[in-house]
Amino acid sequence: MTNITRTLFVSAMLVGLSLPVSAKEQIATANGWTIDPAHSSARFSIKHMMISNVNGSFGKVSGNVQYDGKNLPKASVDAVIDVDSINTNEPKRDAHLKSKDFFEVEKYPTITFKSKKITQTKDGFKILGTLTMHGVSKDITLDSEAMGPVVNAHGKTRTGTSATAKLNRKDFGISYNAALDNGGAMVGDDVKITLDVEMVKSEDKPQG
Repeated sequence: MTNITRTLFVSAMLVGLSLPVSAKEQIATANGWTIDPAHSSARFSIKHMMISNVNGSFGKVSGNVQYDGKNLPKASVDAVIDVDSINTNEPKRDAHLKSKDFFEVEKYPTITFKSKKITQTKDGFKILGTLTMHGVSKDITLDSEAMGPVVNAHGKTRTGTSATAKLNRKDFGISYNAALDNGGAMVGDDVKITLDVEMVKSEDKPQG
């Protein structure tokens, strides 16, 4: 580190420490984005009887993102999924998925994701973070791409991202299954996940 760089770094630290709490909160807000639940969802796909895919989604996704638009490695993601919002277009199946055989929604009502590291890639970026589901926490990597920012008709700044990942449900203690006559399994182990998230500047109220 050169003397000039060291001086700038120390000065920045001193400025940050000397700022009143309200000023620090303003800086955090300026870099903050709030996930808009009305325009965000988490979708999944899993094999059924080894011959077809069952697709579903969680309709309630919320959380916050910190990003100044410049320093990607310092960005962070903190998201929450409401498990009770699961929808596979079949009420009986949804009820089964909420039961003790699968998500145990009464005991584990949410799925959370907290980022640990974000890195740039040729086609977007990777988000390494901790996924907590069914009471089990495991690190996963999301392959993501950014879209935006744009200004909507209400003058609010919005941005978005689409991310994908694949995980094994048994790693999270969701192991229910039933054997088929041919020796196969009723439900596959690998789950493909797609997250579509729209965010609005934290100081703006999500709308429209």
